[in-house]
Amino acid sequence: MSGGLLATALAALSRDGVDLPAAAALPELLAALGGAGRALLVAPPGTGKTTLAPLALADALAERGGPGRVVVTEPRRVAVRAAAGRMAALLGEDVGGAVGYAVRGERRTSARTRVEVVTTGLLLRRLQADPELPGTGAVLLDEVHERALDADLALALVVDARAVLRPDLWLVAASATPDQAALRRALAGAPPPDPSAPDPSPPDPSASSEVADGAAGPVPVVVATAPVHPLAVVHDPPPPGLDPPQGLRVDPRLLEHVAAATARALDAHPGDVLVVLPGAREIARVQARLRAARPDVDVLALHGRTPRAEQDRALRPGPRRRVVVASAVAESSLTVPGVRVVVDAGLARVPRTDHARGLAGLDTVRVSRASAEQRAGRAAREGPGVVVRCWSAADDARLPPRPEPEVATADLAGALLALACWGSPRGEGLALPDPLPAGAVAAAERALGDRGLLDAAGRATPLGREVAGTGLDPRLGRALLLGARAVGSRAAAEVVALLSEDGPGGGAGAGDDLVAAWRALRRGDDAARSAAWRREVERLRGSLRSAADRRPTTAGPGSGAGGLAGDDEAVAGLVVALAHPERVGRRRRGADGGERDELLLVGGTGAWLVPGSAWSGSSWSRSGAPTGRGDGPAPDGWLAVARLDRPLGSADAVVRLAAPVSEDAARLAAAPLLETEEEVAWVGGAGGDVRARRVERLGAVVLAEAPLTDPPPEALQAALLDGLGRAGLALLAPSDAAERLRLRLAALGAALGEPWPDVSPEALVAGAAGWLGPELAAARRRSDLARTDVATALRRLLPWPQASRLDELAPERLALPSGRTARLDYADPLAPVLAVRLQDVLGWQDAPRVADGRTAVVVHLLSPAGRPLAVTGDLASFWRGPYAQVRAEMRGRYPKHAWPEDPLAR
Repeated sequence: MSGGLLATALAALSRDGVDLPAAAALPELLAALGGAGRALLVAPPGTGKTTLAPLALADALAERGGPGRVVVTEPRRVAVRAAAGRMAALLGEDVGGAVGYAVRGERRTSARTRVEVVTTGLLLRRLQADPELPGTGAVLLDEVHERALDADLALALVVDARAVLRPDLWLVAASATPDQAALRRALAGAPPPDPSAPDPSPPDPSASSEVADGAAGPVPVVVATAPVHPLAVVHDPPPPGLDPPQGLRVDPRLLEHVAAATARALDAHPGDVLVVLPGAREIARVQARLRAARPDVDVLALHGRTPRAEQDRALRPGPRRRVVVASAVAESSLTVPGVRVVVDAGLARVPRTDHARGLAGLDTVRVSRASAEQRAGRAAREGPGVVVRCWSAADDARLPPRPEPEVATADLAGALLALACWGSPRGEGLALPDPLPAGAVAAAERALGDRGLLDAAGRATPLGREVAGTGLDPRLGRALLLGARAVGSRAAAEVVALLSEDGPGGGAGAGDDLVAAWRALRRGDDAARSAAWRREVERLRGSLRSAADRRPTTAGPGSGAGGLAGDDEAVAGLVVALAHPERVGRRRRGADGGERDELLLVGGTGAWLVPGSAWSGSSWSRSGAPTGRGDGPAPDGWLAVARLDRPLGSADAVVRLAAPVSEDAARLAAAPLLETEEEVAWVGGAGGDVRARRVERLGAVVLAEAPLTDPPPEALQAALLDGLGRAGLALLAPSDAAERLRLRLAALGAALGEPWPDVSPEALVAGAAGWLGPELAAARRRSDLARTDVATALRRLLPWPQASRLDELAPERLALPSGRTARLDYADPLAPVLAVRLQDVLGWQDAPRVADGRTAVVVHLLSPAGRPLAVTGDLASFWRGPYAQVRAEMRGRYPKHAWPEDPLAR
């Protein structure tokens, strides 16, 4: 490896006295690529894999001839810039020479560039544009152990491109941890496994290499070992009683504890300190506390939205001791020099999607053991270090072993659109590391189909392909393209930039008023935020120009919403509705009738406005513009919701950012969800009734309705049967005679079985279409069924010829020795009851039986006053035994009634 980029970098490292262990593994890596064309490189943090491997690949490609550029992917833009800057510095060059980078909206490369570092998402877009990756000789996917969704997709698509188009393309997947069985399978071209199958055992990290077999043959696994510097682990848990994280909320007392633990670490240990927190809000709070408490150190922030200048300061040694307060970027290939102490808050942000309601967002969870080890390793990169973990040793033992792959929790709309454009709907035929979850796939396909981006077979529509070409989330890409036609490219780009996850979000003091936030950005109230927003606006306008150059304008909403230019409320509402048609909602009062304002969203979710909302108590004109504040809620008002979340344990969501929208714009944006149908249904539960109407609805929101005068008979019958299922037989208001008949039939069914029918309430409801057919055919509403002659209907169930023996087998009344008759009670079908005065059965030797003698009647013997004397199913035994005592007690009380000594003698 004499000469070339790698030799120059190694010489520079040698001058600085730095020895990166990954250098020793590079000959094996290059040999593996020369044979198999792909390899898994396992190298712990700090070994130099991100710095040295791309340079070695570039040198090897130059010797091989042919395409010579190496494309290196990183999961985050800050890591892209840092990796390119580090390699360029070792070569003694500026970025943009032999080493360059590209991120969304920014590219620093030249004709001399041989190594280009890009975000994983940018590589995906290049693959979509040209799967052959012309000019590229090698792809190195870095940090694949994080299992980001983009990285999983990029791996599958590059493997597919190698198999079909570019067998000469080298592919390296670089991981910081060895336990990556799913990635090894995918790299080998094997399909995702059955989710129920056990995962193969992980490779032995002590081995220099291991081979994973797959559809495309064995894949070498090259392992680089890192020098082992001592790492002390200190557990510093917060005081008890803290609230667990919920959504994006973290208990402020935990952040105060992290700041205090950092201050203690500064006093107790040498070197710079890296503090790891879940997000920008927590970083800002801890940074402010540390700056106030420790003016003797530089306290810097490092996260995805940190200004470039401050990112550069965090990644360079400084003149004083430093505390770098960072997000999960600290787990990536970034090296923060001088760090000897890591303070870990123990939290992570992960995507979560409520597929049933279409709500996606971030959740705060406990860090996994693997991530905690990654974070801790930053303290021991350059020498002995200390990690302060803000949780107890007992909690440490309960950490999950590794983070979930993002595919298991994320919204899959962007991934499915990319796969459809690739020609593999739902990932069919691709070597994905893990199968796509069926529920998430179904939800994402609905979202894409509702926006006209996928057809019924899961294939990308022309609009879907155009949206994919924007590089935006499909929702925002649709809003940009179709919004530009309706309101102009600048206005559409401005609103979409505001909605973008990379955008600045709501303006200061704007609350949930998107229009106010937009105006604040245009005014430049916050110069830094406005500058970032304007850069994104120009990038999006460039995307629109590129889309126009690639193909004719795609058909879709547009001309019907003309005349909106200059109307900020109408423009913002339409663009938001185009992005999120399922989040368009119409106002309604709170379910409790109180003052809480609510929306019913097109997607079916309920949403409420926070106290103090800009939209609370507002009304809107038909154009969608607010007509005033404090005029009371307008039931017909509409909002287009840009952002919302669902609190833990709540069925409804909370509106965080919204704009007013007209009903016409809502209809336009959510056109695939607009339908008119005849609706015949039972409504209102057990006490309800049939509702027959012609209804026009936008998703779950009813726009107009009218009574249906002649509903289809089959629909009516289905609705009535549904009501019967909800209300039970009580819906028929059966008479006492009908209930007695049902009980007699039940007794015969229990004693004799078939062909006597099952007449339990459940069976009758289930089979009502048969025995209740004529009544159902004639009925239109609940009251019609209530007039049913249930006894006549039940007799339709009687089998022939057995029906003629009903009165014989299950008589309604029995003749008694006294000459009177008494009714049998069949409430218990296995033990009918005959309640009679004792004198009426004198002379009966034994109790009667029914159902061809199979069921004994239980006799309830009563006094002349009707009071209970005895209950027996064996009348002969009663006469022989207990009767004597009953006679002795009763003959004096009722002397006028017969109490014969021999009850069988008449």
